[in-house]
Amino acid sequence: MARDGAVYACQSCGALQTRWSGQCPACGAWNSLVEEQGSRPPGALKLTKPTRKVHLAFEGLDETTPAPPRIATGVDEWDRVCGGGVVPGSAILVGGDPGVGKSTLLLQVAASAARSGARCAYISGEEAVEQVRARAQRMGLADATVKLAAETSLRAILDGLKAEPFDLVVIDSIQTMWSDAHEAGPGSVTQVRAAAQELVRLAKKRGMAVVLVGHVTKEGAIAGPRVVEHMVDAVFSFEGERGYPFRILRGAKNRFGATDEIGVFEMGDRGLAEVKNPSALFLNTSGQRAAGAAVFAGIEGSRPVLVEIQALVAPSAYGTPRRAVVGWDSGRLAMVLAVLEARCGLSFGDRDVYLNVAGGLRISEPAADLAAAAALASSAFDQALPQDCVVFGEISLSGDVRSVSRMDGRLKEAAKLGFRRALGPTDAEAPAGLRLTGAHRLADAVQRISDGGWD
Repeated sequence: MARDGAVYACQSCGALQTRWSGQCPACGAWNSLVEEQGSRPPGALKLTKPTRKVHLAFEGLDETTPAPPRIATGVDEWDRVCGGGVVPGSAILVGGDPGVGKSTLLLQVAASAARSGARCAYISGEEAVEQVRARAQRMGLADATVKLAAETSLRAILDGLKAEPFDLVVIDSIQTMWSDAHEAGPGSVTQVRAAAQELVRLAKKRGMAVVLVGHVTKEGAIAGPRVVEHMVDAVFSFEGERGYPFRILRGAKNRFGATDEIGVFEMGDRGLAEVKNPSALFLNTSGQRAAGAAVFAGIEGSRPVLVEIQALVAPSAYGTPRRAVVGWDSGRLAMVLAVLEARCGLSFGDRDVYLNVAGGLRISEPAADLAAAAALASSAFDQALPQDCVVFGEISLSGDVRSVSRMDGRLKEAAKLGFRRALGPTDAEAPAGLRLTGAHRLADAVQRISDGGWD
C-alpha cells in the first residue's frame, strides 16, 4: 500500500504517480517508477496570492521580425547544423552514445568560438579541470581562452554564470547536475528537469547560449524526461558506428534552422576533423566496382551526398533465410524484396540477404529504394554496375519508379565527382556530361542490370 504523500516519478517520461506500479501508465515503460521526495503529487495545486491584472499585447502576423543574430563558432559543420551559427539566448541539447566524442566536439566548438572573440565557458560534472585541460592540450587547443570549471552544484553554477558574462556555455552533462532545492538524487527525473529549467531560464534572461550534454539510453533516446527536449531550442544527436572514424551530427529539432541538416566529422588523434566533401569519404574509388554495389545519390539536409550501398545474396544454409541490414530500414528492405519477387520475377525465398550502407551512414529517405534494388539485383545476377553510374529513385508497390525531390542537385553532385551515368526516374534532367538512363518500372532497371547493356 502506498504511503500518504509518496510520489513516484517515471524515469523514462517524467510522469508523476501517487502509487507504485510495475508499468508506467503514461509511457508504458516497465520498472521505471521510482519514489522521489520533494515532488508535488498529481492534482495538488499550490495556492498563490492573487496578482494584479496584466494586459496581454497582441501582434499581427504580417509584422516584420528581424532575423536572430548568430555566433559563428568557426566549426563550419557545427554551424551548418545550427542553421548558420549559435543564436544567443538559445539552449541546445546534444546526445550521443558513450565514447562517441560529444565532449571532444563541444570542447573544439568552445575553443574555436573563443578564438573568434566569443566569451566561452566549459563546465564539466564528470571530469576534473586537469583532465579537460589535458585533453585540450592533446588537441592543440591550449591557447584558446576558454574558462574551465568542474562543478555539479546547480546553485554554484548559476551564481558563477551570473557573476561573469559569457556568450557560450557548455554543461557536460545535464545528468550530473544537482539542485539542493530538491531531495531527489542526481540523474533523477526531478533533478534533470529542475537543472534544465534553471539553465534555460538563465540563458534566455542573460542572452547567452547554453549547450547541454545529455546521456542516452540503450535504445538511443536521450535519457531523462521528454519535457527537457521541449524546453530547449535545438536537439542534436551525435552518431557514430564502432569501428568507423566517421561521426555524424544530426539535428532532430531546431527552432532556428532546418532539422534535416547533418555535419560530418572524422575522429583522429588530435580530435575531430571536419569533412568538407562527405561524398568522397563514403565512396570506394579503388578499381572496378564489385557485383552487389550501387552508388546512391542522396540528400542530407541541404547538401547532396553520394554513398555506396552494398548487397549480398547468398544461398541459405538453414531452413529460414536470413535478412540483415545495417544503415537502412529493415521494413523498407522487406518491401523492396517483395516488389522484386512479385514484379520482377526474382526469388529470394531460399537465399540469405545482407544489405549495408558503407561508411556507417544511416539513410532514411525513400529515394534509396532503387539503389538498394539495383544492388540486390546486381548481387543476384553477379553482374556489376558500371563504375561511373549513380542510382536513385523511389519504388512503389506496383513496381513503378517514382520521382524524388531535388533530382537536379543529386545529378550535379554526381557529375562533379566524375560520374558519367545515372539510373533513375525518367523525368529527371541530367546536366551536361552525364547520361541518364530513365526507368519507368523496376523491371526495366532489373533487365538492364541482368543484360549489362548500358551503352
